[in-house]
Amino acid sequence: MQQHIYRVSEVNQHIKQLIDADPGLNALLVRGEISNYKVYPSGHHYFTLKDGESALRCVMFAGMAKYLRFRPQNGMKVVASGKISVYPRDGGYQLYCSRLVSDGLGDLHIAFEQLKERLYAQGLFDSEHKKPLPAYPWRIGVVTSPAGAAVHDMIRILRRRFPLAKVLLLPVRVQGEEAAGEIADAIAYANRYHLADVLIVGRGGGSVEDLWAFNEEVVARAIFDSRIPVVSAVGHEPDVTISDYVADCRAATPSHAAEIVVPDQMELRRKLRTLSVRLAQSQQHAIDICTRQLRQMQEKRVLTDPMAFLQDRAVQLDYTRERLASALERILEKHTRRFTHAAASLDAMSPLRVLSRGYCVAQKQGGTVLRSSDQVEIGEAITLRLARGGLECTVTKRGEEP
Repeated sequence: MQQHIYRVSEVNQHIKQLIDADPGLNALLVRGEISNYKVYPSGHHYFTLKDGESALRCVMFAGMAKYLRFRPQNGMKVVASGKISVYPRDGGYQLYCSRLVSDGLGDLHIAFEQLKERLYAQGLFDSEHKKPLPAYPWRIGVVTSPAGAAVHDMIRILRRRFPLAKVLLLPVRVQGEEAAGEIADAIAYANRYHLADVLIVGRGGGSVEDLWAFNEEVVARAIFDSRIPVVSAVGHEPDVTISDYVADCRAATPSHAAEIVVPDQMELRRKLRTLSVRLAQSQQHAIDICTRQLRQMQEKRVLTDPMAFLQDRAVQLDYTRERLASALERILEKHTRRFTHAAASLDAMSPLRVLSRGYCVAQKQGGTVLRSSDQVEIGEAITLRLARGGLECTVTKRGEEP
């Protein structure tokens, strides 16, 4: 009898049918460590689960992977659920994962830490992006559920503390799959039409799952992109969400947020009364100073005796005139003495004084004073200047020097 020869595809398909028919392989829970983790453009996730002795190839198709709350990473310990089957083309068996959870830490915790780390690296938590809250907001937007107790507490506190402010409720769902998108859209809507001076985004307390909408990246991005300052008020004081890190201010509770965003009218009234008293005291002090200055002016001589000013200036003018006259006399006397001395000196050196003693001065026709006989020729006319008048003479003889 001739033995049947199988094609490779037939063998693989037969083994696949055997494995698929085994109920124990259709609903497995497998614990292991992720390695060789890859995500393909199709959205399918491929990885290997291993322990200290063996390895198991795994695949999670895009339809299942979209429900992952965290991003798997190499080295992460997980528990995978799914079924074992054969991929006929390669002849290899693998685990087709339908669910993947963290082994030890919850998947929500891992998803929280992963998103927190990524947004921190992108600078969404940096203090330089935090906007200050307005001191006196006139319009307050509240993004929360209209059915919760938190919104009623916030409205009550806002009206009690600062009734001048207008409160605008932007109703959204705060839990469930659609909650994150509605919260982000409400924040964007408030910014688009500038509906408020400050936004309170939050809800009352609940479980981690209940608060998870405020850990979604879409909400974090909407808060970061908001031009209106945002106060995050999610749950109770121990509850911390991603929105708390991104928001411009974090409130421990929704009621605390209402106290943060508005001033207390009673405190404002006390401040106004204090300022009013201080202003009145300041004005009274200024009035007292002006009154003293006025009295001092009234007592001045210029006002009590108006002519005294002119009289004082007349006396001062007389005194100044006397000083000027004395100074001029001293200057004139000084210059007179100098002039007399100079005139005496000039008179002592004057040639006229010599002529008055009987001497004369002989000059040539050009006015040159003769000092030697050889300065003239016989027959040359010269002038003799006397103390009074002069003589025109002709040289008839020239004597030699004795």
